[in-house]
Amino acid sequence: MTSAIIVAAGQGTRMGAGVDKLWLEVAGRPVIAHTWQRFNAAACVDEIILVVRDGMQPHFAELAEKYHFQKPFRLVAGGAERQDSVWNGLEALSPETEIVAIQDAARPCTSEDLIAATIQAARETGAAVAAQPVTDTIKETSDGKVISRTVDRSKLWSVQTPQTFRVEVIRRAISSAREKKQVLTDDTAACELIGQAVRLVKSLTPNPKVTVPADLPFVESLLQPGA
Repeated sequence: MTSAIIVAAGQGTRMGAGVDKLWLEVAGRPVIAHTWQRFNAAACVDEIILVVRDGMQPHFAELAEKYHFQKPFRLVAGGAERQDSVWNGLEALSPETEIVAIQDAARPCTSEDLIAATIQAARETGAAVAAQPVTDTIKETSDGKVISRTVDRSKLWSVQTPQTFRVEVIRRAISSAREKKQVLTDDTAACELIGQAVRLVKSLTPNPKVTVPADLPFVESLLQPGA
């Protein structure tokens, strides 16, 4: 069995004060509705766990009813940090789950092909992540004002979601991070702590995350019918 955890409990502070980016309307529906629909429609996913801010459960239930999301889902309260929210999601998985895909709620353009590719890679390797090679020239700075050096971009990849794992692998990885009191914003970083190899799965189509207001026009263009 394959499950998805959609992490929707963050504050999204970079979008601006008082703005919840997940509920901004883009291409006719809230950002989170697009993300949920991608996994609702994915034949390779059997159930969905949505990790939400406590008190928001009724709003997500209404969303499921409004957009007729039929795939089995559960709503789980988030934790203090992202890894705590992911842990809460892991605790809510069906006992039969072997593979879990963890997705940012604010990444609404993820294709079913990419979801399936990360699932297959996780079956083979134990852990996999959607990613793209870095194409921009990367500079390092020590003070935020002046360039210190140019970084070799040929070895650099920008990771995205889904980040997909065999369940026992990600549970062991996050348990290790929690025991060491390390706060991580990326699930694959927890795998690095335990020496778990993570397969890079190249995103063949745009898979942006809504982070700042300037992201919205591009995301909307990708979500338009026929895009």
